[in-house]
Amino acid sequence: MPKHRVLTEFGMGTSLRRQDYTQAARRALQDALWHNSINMAELFGFLKEAMIIDVEIACQQPDKVDTSALLDIFPYGQPSVTVTRGGLDVPRPDGNPTVIANAAINVSFMMERT
Repeated sequence: MPKHRVLTEFGMGTSLRRQDYTQAARRALQDALWHNSINMAELFGFLKEAMIIDVEIACQQPDKVDTSALLDIFPYGQPSVTVTRGGLDVPRPDGNPTVIANAAINVSFMMERT
């Protein structure tokens, strides 16, 4: 069966003073998820564990994001996290930037198109 995307959510997160790229990414994921109650699995008659969750994080220093630390945000499903260059580092007078990360979450299922 082919993989079909059924949902995309977006979020933005920041680390205001600590330059913590993982924390900014976590907040971006929470922004995308916490404002929604999505029942996609039930809608299509699947178990929640069948959800394929592809996460893309964008920030200025992708190598500073601990992707394994982000997986516990997802209580079910099969999450995978990819980090790319993007987001924004906003300069501050003290020389340490505010970090902004963006997140895109795609939910898919293995199913036949009808």
